[in-house]
Amino acid sequence: MRWRLAWVYRALLVALLAVAFWSVWANAQSTATNPPPAVASGATSGLAEMFGGLDEHYLTFGLDRVPFLNDHQLLGEPLWKYLASLIYILLAFLVARLLDWIVSVWLKRWAQKTATRFDDLILELLRGPVKVVAFVIFLNIGLNLFRWPGRVQLILSKALIVVVACSITYVALKVVDMLLRLWRDRSSAAEDKLFAEHLFPVIRKTVKAALIIAAVMLTADNLGIKITSVLAGLSIGGLALGLAAQDTVANLFGAIAIFLDKPFRIGDRVKIEGVDGSVENIGLRSTRVRNLDGHLVTIPNKTMGNAIITNITRRQTIRTEMNIGITYDTPTDRVQRAAAILEEIFRAHPKTQDLIISFNKFNDSALNLFVVHVWDGSDQKEHFAGMHQLNLAIKQRFDAERIEFAFPTQTVYVKQD
Repeated sequence: MRWRLAWVYRALLVALLAVAFWSVWANAQSTATNPPPAVASGATSGLAEMFGGLDEHYLTFGLDRVPFLNDHQLLGEPLWKYLASLIYILLAFLVARLLDWIVSVWLKRWAQKTATRFDDLILELLRGPVKVVAFVIFLNIGLNLFRWPGRVQLILSKALIVVVACSITYVALKVVDMLLRLWRDRSSAAEDKLFAEHLFPVIRKTVKAALIIAAVMLTADNLGIKITSVLAGLSIGGLALGLAAQDTVANLFGAIAIFLDKPFRIGDRVKIEGVDGSVENIGLRSTRVRNLDGHLVTIPNKTMGNAIITNITRRQTIRTEMNIGITYDTPTDRVQRAAAILEEIFRAHPKTQDLIISFNKFNDSALNLFVVHVWDGSDQKEHFAGMHQLNLAIKQRFDAERIEFAFPTQTVYVKQD
């Protein structure tokens, strides 16, 4: 992207010089047909007043005192003007390179000695824009320092407006690029890299495109070009595009909402709109979830933005409820013993965070012991393995204590006459 901007910028400068040469040539042709009143060709413009009482010959590098350069003309203008302007252009290049060296070498060495990264970002932002701004300033001075013919001055002023607009746009693009890169580095974790690689290029290109369009329209307005009809056309085109691609835009904004809110990440197990599974991919249009049956379910991002999402992976504990029934002929002390056994087994496990045991009700065919166990962790496989061992321990202890588990039974009494 950098070399593209550099080549575009250089092409604009070449075009500026070509336009200046053409305007001088066109003015010379016009002057040859209708000679204007004589003017002092060596006079400098009002821009020289910025330098106070400085002799204007210093601003022309003394070239206007050279008889050959002052007496001979090219396209109606003395040769010293072209040479002086060329010197200012070369100075612009040299000063730009000097400032770029100061920022990239000298200041960079100073910034490396500090612990903070803020100064490194500032230097990265300044490198390039400082060079461009310095070049534009010296180029403006070099081309406006002398009195050119009216038509040439008009064309040069408009061309400089274009160059300044391109320079400001270049600086703004650098700022946007740095801010977006900083935002990505701070907000995207390792699990979000795949998503960031898809979403951030779209955001970056969209912001830059909007910035370039705004710069073009403002530049056109400063050049005197009527942009009212262009705005009207863009409004109608934007409305038509919005109506045609409203689902696509809704999905894109849904992807942005997912990224900013981060309700889940790739690999998380979630429940969304009746779908229970692991998130495999988050794209610009849809999110893909592998459900528990192994099927890949594709959910549009606009649905994700409005859905109730349950992130199972991010739970800190796993809560399990169990109903353990023992037979009705179990004595009261044995019921208390059964509850004590359950308390001992569950409390002894290192993953038990909380536990509730209650003889809560009389079922149709069993005395019900209600157990609420809170597992300290969120790993589903580890939880299943732990509960397997706990249930085996309960079965072994109940068998050893001769406490019988109940099962659904019915007692039928037959009345005989």
